Parts: sequence; C-alpha cells; structure tokens
Amino acid sequence: MIIGDRLRSLRAEKKLSQGDMKKRTGLFGSYVSRVENGHTVPSIETLEKMARALEVPMYEFFYDGDEPPKPPNLPKYKSSDENVWGSSGKEARFLSNLRRLLGKANEQDRKIILLMAQKMAHR
Repeated sequence: MIIGDRLRSLRAEKKLSQGDMKKRTGLFGSYVSRVENGHTVPSIETLEKMARALEVPMYEFFYDGDEPPKPPNLPKYKSSDENVWGSSGKEARFLSNLRRLLGKANEQDRKIILLMAQKMAHR
C-alpha cells in the first residue's frame, strides 16, 4: 500500500482538510499534498507527526486491519549467555592465545595469516 493513499484515506475518514493537517502538524500544505500524491516519501519523524495529527497509531499507515498486525515468528537471536564456540573452555583459551600471538605479529604477517585462513575456510 502506498503511504500517500493511506494518508489521504485516513484524513478523509477524520474529515480533515490538508489545511487542517498543516495546522496540526506544522508542515507545509504543499508537503502534505506531495506526500498524498506520491511525489514525496515522508521520514519516520514526519509520519509520527501525521499520526499524532490524525490521532491514529502509526501502524495504520502501513496496515489496513482493525487490530495491530501480529509480529512475525522470527528465529531467536543467540545471546552471549549461550554456549557459542569460543565462549568458554578449551576454545576460549585457544582464542585468547591466538589473540595474544596475533598482537605480537606485524601487520604484513597478520594479513598473510588472514589470507591463509580464508583460503582454508573455502575448502
């Protein structure tokens, strides 16, 4: 759905003119017209102003239902608490030792080591 069309329909439902929107938002009337006609894409901050002026939640610019949309069931992000490789035990000691040794190497040697690791990872 195009935001401009949705803005126009919400404004019409509230029986507000573009001039009313200008007064309520502090935006230029020509800007409101440009958004409604699809010539300009408003920023999030501008959408917030328009939602307050229309007294609607901001999701209504993007969603046509009566209730807020249900959030998608996204996979959970692994937190640092979980047992991630290198976070504890033998792997953590290995990474610590590698970090210490890489810190002693010069820049050119570090680049060579990184290049070798990249080639080995592609096998």
